[in-house]
Formats: sequence, structure tokens, C-alpha cells
Amino acid sequence: MSKSAPRPPAGPRTATAPDVPDVLVVGAGPTGLLLAGDLAAAGARVTVLEKRGRKLSNLTRSFTVHARTLEQLQERGVAEDIIATGTRLPTLPLFGELDIHFAHLRTRYPYVLITPQFHVERVLERRAVSLGVEFRHDTEVTGLRQDAHGVELDATTADGTRETHRAAYAVGTDGVRSTVRRLLDIPFPGDSVLRSVILADVLMKEAPADLLTVDANEHGFAFVAPFGDGYYRVLAWNRHTDSSADESVDFEELRRLCQAILGRDFGMHEPRWVSRFHSDERQATRYREGRFFLAGDAAHVHSPAGGMGMNTGLQDAMNLAWKLAAAVRGHGDDALLDTYEAETHPVGEEVLRTSGSLVRAAIRQSGRTRLAQQAMIWFAGHLGPLGQALGRREGLAVSGTGITYGRERGDHRLVGRFFHGRLTGGRLDGALGTGRFVLLSPDETVRAAVADWSDRVVTAPADVRTTLLIRPDGYVAWAADGPDPAAVRTALDRWAGPAKPRIRLAHAS
Repeated sequence: MSKSAPRPPAGPRTATAPDVPDVLVVGAGPTGLLLAGDLAAAGARVTVLEKRGRKLSNLTRSFTVHARTLEQLQERGVAEDIIATGTRLPTLPLFGELDIHFAHLRTRYPYVLITPQFHVERVLERRAVSLGVEFRHDTEVTGLRQDAHGVELDATTADGTRETHRAAYAVGTDGVRSTVRRLLDIPFPGDSVLRSVILADVLMKEAPADLLTVDANEHGFAFVAPFGDGYYRVLAWNRHTDSSADESVDFEELRRLCQAILGRDFGMHEPRWVSRFHSDERQATRYREGRFFLAGDAAHVHSPAGGMGMNTGLQDAMNLAWKLAAAVRGHGDDALLDTYEAETHPVGEEVLRTSGSLVRAAIRQSGRTRLAQQAMIWFAGHLGPLGQALGRREGLAVSGTGITYGRERGDHRLVGRFFHGRLTGGRLDGALGTGRFVLLSPDETVRAAVADWSDRVVTAPADVRTTLLIRPDGYVAWAADGPDPAAVRTALDRWAGPAKPRIRLAHAS
């Protein structure tokens, strides 16, 4: 079911975009930027509609980039650029004695990268622009429609011009208050897990001893992190207030709250902005409505604990982009597009559970419950293998390295897992990220079976005994031990689409 909002009243001139893209992306946050870049890298024409002006706002909430995100961004050639903007943290401090350690992770990035979201956005925008993505800023979506052949989005620009944009598909990456989700009438059930959280950027006379300062007690909890330009981001929650998100914040209230929770306010002064927000836990009931899709905060929003929100949105983008690109190029069908929701909706559910459990561990009301909780955390940390197992579980969940996509009965055990192996003579770097699959096999005759898919599949010998078909997002689509060429072609037909037709040459008689 698709709906459209009432059209603006007659009066302003109306324009129709002359160039029809393949995909319209609504929203130029991290999810939209990565999605647009991936689509363009795969050969799709993409237009991004963004209601903000061209100048990117640095008033962002996210500060963390996790291991799985960096692994996939490496294939897109931007991981090092993003890493250069931040600081590596091998342990993520949470509340009390609850820390999450990443050193045990099976990844080349066994840490969480601390960098403000706007650094990530700048790197991803630069990549998207270099790949030919068109950006239309100051453009607010007001209505939408779809038919059997494509979608239409009505929009109004800052000067009052009404536009209609048409494409084959559209994706709403327009945040928690998504206009696309609202116009599609997709339910977004959930609740506020934290109300009246104070957010501010401040200067400090005393630099905190740790890169991240975080703690909780009977007064609430507080978080301090460097913003990267001399300012610090402060996030604090008062257990004893329930103010409206629109209510103004007294800066002295923030200082007193940090003093009560952290034991000091670090001489914070000269706030460049202070606001309140409600932290919600919500998830759209579905991520697809015909030719429309939702991704990022438009599809799910989580508590800030663990810093998983932006990362989950980036995972959405990398899962969806290659499937949409395949559909645009005629290689992907509705069944392939349906796998986007089937694979990412459970991931969103798990992130809601993980982040929710972490933040609820910090907001226990009674002193007795809190003491019991702290004792349990301390006890788990001293249980040897059991305590280490609990730490590994949290590390896998928060870092994203525990993400796997389901496999069907009879599939190889590696199907749905992220590929961490090596090619003969090097890593997989650069082979993915352009909408192409990679077939790894030690058998030359098996690799030769890919000839009819050479426009969308590349092959390479590998130091593996198992033949692997790796999706453009780095996950294993199909695997087998010692398969024959016919089995490989069947897998390619299912995942990469029908083979290109063979060209028959006419010979003169």
C-alpha cells in the first residue's frame, strides 16, 4: 500500500526533473551517503534528496565506528580515511565495571573507532560525489506514489518550487522522523527508553583523563567524549526529571548533573549549543513497500548505549545497495529484493535488544538492584572462561562482527557468514564494493564456469579448500567443498541472476 501526502496549494511554479535516475535516496546522513555511493559504484544513476542545506551540520550524536563497518568500508577504499579522523579504543567503557573488550575479535580492526559522525559523512559524501551521485539540497519530500514501473516523489525546494522526481526505486534514509515512512503508513512501534537526555558541546578547562568518560549512579548517567575540534560532547540524563524534549536547558543544570555523577564537571564552559532529546527504541514493522525501502534510523532507532545506531544503518546500506543495483541492471528479481528485509530486520531486532539491555543496566532504580547488578558484573569478570565468554558475546554484538545472515537447510555452514580469508598473493581488498560477486576456488575449471557472468562476477584463486561465492557486501552467498562447475552455475544463476546470452557468430557459406 502506498500513499501520498496532500499536494501543496496551487501557486508556486512546478518543475519536473529532466534526468530520470535509477534510484532516489531521501536523506544525506551516513546511511544515505553510503547507499548512494555503493549504487553509483555499481553503475546505477542516483539522486539524493536532502531537506538540509549544503553545509553539513556537525551537531551529530554518533561517535563510534565499529569493526564490521570498517571491514566493509575497507572494500570501498574509505576505511583508512575515516580511521585517520579518529582514535582507536580497544575497550569500550560503559557503566560501573561493565566494559566491552574487542582485542579477541577476529578482525583486522579489533577496536572501536571514536570519531564524530560528521567526519564519516564527509568521507562518504566525497566518495559519492566522485562516483557521480547528484545531490539536491534544500529539497523536502511532500508526497509519493508508485506504479508497476517506478516511483514518483513530490518535493518542495527552499524557494517554494514544487518538483516531481521519478525513478525505478526509492529509499528513505531520512531519519527517525522519516517522511517516507510516514507517507507509506508503515508502523514504527516502540517507546522512549530515556526521556529528557541533555546533549551539549562545550569547552573544558580540564581535559578528562580518559578518551571516553562514562558513569552512572543514583542521580543518572553521564558521558563525555572529545568532539575533535577542541569541544567535548556531553550527554547526561537525570533520573529524577522527565522534561519535554522541547523544554530549554539551563547550562548550570548540566554542570550540576555531571558533578553529581562524574564527581567533577571538568570546568565546562562556553557551550556552543545545548538541547534535550528523547532516546527511543523503535523498529518499522517492514522495510519494504513495493518499490520503496527504508534504511537506517528511518527503519530502526536504538538507545545510545554501545554506539550501534549509525553502524546498523551503514550495514543496511551495504546489504541493500547491491540488490537494488542488480534489480536496476535486470539481474535481480523481487525475491532478491525481499532478502533485504528478511536479513536486516532480525539484525535490527538484535541491536534493539543489545543496546536496550546495556542502557537498562545503567538506569536501575533501586540501590539494592544496583548493588546486585554491580556484584554480578564483578563476579562475571572473575569467572575465567565463563566471564570471557560473556565479554566475547557482548563484543561480537556491539562490534557487528557477530552479524550473520540466515542459511537454508542443506546450505554449507559458511553461508551467511562474513568472509575473513585471504586471496593467493593478498587480501580481498578492492574486489568488492562495486556490486560484483567474487568466486574463490582452488580449482581452475570451477573458476572457468563463471565466464558467462563475467560482467558481474570476478574470480580468483584462494588459499581455501572450499569454493566460495562472496556477495558484494562481503558475506558468503554460497559455498561447497569440491563442487562441480554445474553446481557453481546453479548458484550463480540464483544469486547473480541469469547469465548473459552467448553471442552466436554467423558464418558466411
